[in-house]
Amino acid sequence: MSSAQCFENPPTTSPTSGAGTVQELAGFKTYVTGPPDSKLAILLISDAFGYEAPLFRKLADKVGGAGFLVVAPDFLYGDPADRSNPQFDRDAWIKAHDTDKGYEDAKPVIAALRTKGASAIGVAGFCWGGQVAVKLASSDDIRTVVLLHPGRITIEEINEVRVPIAILGAELDHIFPAEELKHLGEILSAKSSFECFVKIYPGVPHGWTVRYNVEDESAVRSAEEAHEVLLNWITKHVKQSDE
Repeated sequence: MSSAQCFENPPTTSPTSGAGTVQELAGFKTYVTGPPDSKLAILLISDAFGYEAPLFRKLADKVGGAGFLVVAPDFLYGDPADRSNPQFDRDAWIKAHDTDKGYEDAKPVIAALRTKGASAIGVAGFCWGGQVAVKLASSDDIRTVVLLHPGRITIEEINEVRVPIAILGAELDHIFPAEELKHLGEILSAKSSFECFVKIYPGVPHGWTVRYNVEDESAVRSAEEAHEVLLNWITKHVKQSDE
């Protein structure tokens, strides 16, 4: 397993508090946004740059604005990747933040959402978080999963998927090439028990949905297109399926 791709194109602006609040959930500092009484919950799992990244929180607020209770826990334990630090050791960071541990950490968060009254839960993971999210897709505890430019995921993990899944990939992602993502889509399409969707976005690099240049109109447009797909997918498989 490699999370090297998560260290490309780090956020270019400082962390922001966003429209939500930081609360404790299942023992984790968690960014919470959206209507607090909503029975429809979305667990967002960040990339290596963590839950404070400004564009990640902006997207969380957007999902919350669509009527979902959104939670984004700090599964990195206050230790996001920091490429601005010359002492940053990428290999040591990857070892310290294994995605299997992220998967185990996500379980009590999902259980806590159930305890708080969530009747339907969806998951979206970005880069490192995508590697965590695909593992959660093997469980019936959630309604759906969306992987946005995920880190390396395996055929074995895809074969374990049991819920509707969407994968949004980047044409210029040399860590997880588009052709390989398409192949995973073919494997998923052969399953008839749930809906799947794979889309490769042209001309964009890995991380384009939460680490884009806000002054680049094309980059913003590509990110927003992916955001709409995310919203439409979770509306269909979390909100509408619960009605």
